[in-house]
Amino acid sequence: MPAAIRLDAAERLDDLRGRGEERPGIRWPGGARLALSFVLNVEEGAERHLLDGDAMSEHLNADMRADPWPGMRNLVMESHYEYGSRVGIWRLLDLFRRRALPLTAFATGLALERVPEIATRLTRDGHEIAAHGWRWIDYRDVPEEVEASDMARCIETIERLTGTPPAGWYTGRVSTNTRRLVIANGGFLYDSDAYNDDTPYVLDHETGRHLVLPYAFDTNDMRFAAAPGFDTGSDWLDYLVDTFDMLHGEGAEQARMMSVGLHPRLAGRPGRVRALERFMDHVSAHPHVWVARRVDIARHWIGEAS
Repeated sequence: MPAAIRLDAAERLDDLRGRGEERPGIRWPGGARLALSFVLNVEEGAERHLLDGDAMSEHLNADMRADPWPGMRNLVMESHYEYGSRVGIWRLLDLFRRRALPLTAFATGLALERVPEIATRLTRDGHEIAAHGWRWIDYRDVPEEVEASDMARCIETIERLTGTPPAGWYTGRVSTNTRRLVIANGGFLYDSDAYNDDTPYVLDHETGRHLVLPYAFDTNDMRFAAAPGFDTGSDWLDYLVDTFDMLHGEGAEQARMMSVGLHPRLAGRPGRVRALERFMDHVSAHPHVWVARRVDIARHWIGEAS
């Protein structure tokens, strides 16, 4: 049986309190004030689609604003997603290669299965490939045994295509079973299905401890597909810079972490890549910044905490 995770009032109070005023004594390598994590969400080809047995077409997280179409394909929405795997992902990976910067890919298994060249390129460039479920769907109503099976299928696909099993997990649209299944799997160093802190933290459970590396929606390019959200690259850039400057300043007193979420179909558009380049310029002008894969952040945090 999966390890039990408390879902009672006491756990809820722990989640609300966090560490309070306590400042963990852990520091980043080389005296860095801030650990900066770029995350590339590889989902194109794994979204809801009638040909994959879904009851309706996808309608989320693309430049096209749409309602779901029950029983009908939305060819225009499909085309928006296709841009990500045809063009956007290669533009983004070229940028990170030119800058010699590492990233973590939150990769759905089906997306990699359908375009395995993406897994090859990510591996060749030394990026981390974390698991993002078998498909990019909402798991809130998915039976536990199906979610567990999808988790296993995603892990198998990533290991087969890259030679290495994933160390991190992120579902995004979780169920109440997700974290329990991640812990029960036993092969994950961390998960990122949380948005409640600017620093990693550890959860105690019946069989041990589990590391959480919080993710973020506010600095995420998905806000180009939301209302209210970002309208221009400059909007996004301004917000990224303000977030970075604030966390970098706080990092003089306590370790901070910043996540920048990217989607090939969104951030891979030309105007947004220019904004991302300008943000990278801003980061490079500041000392004491550790741009790192999430697996490296997790390993360091666990090593310092032990």
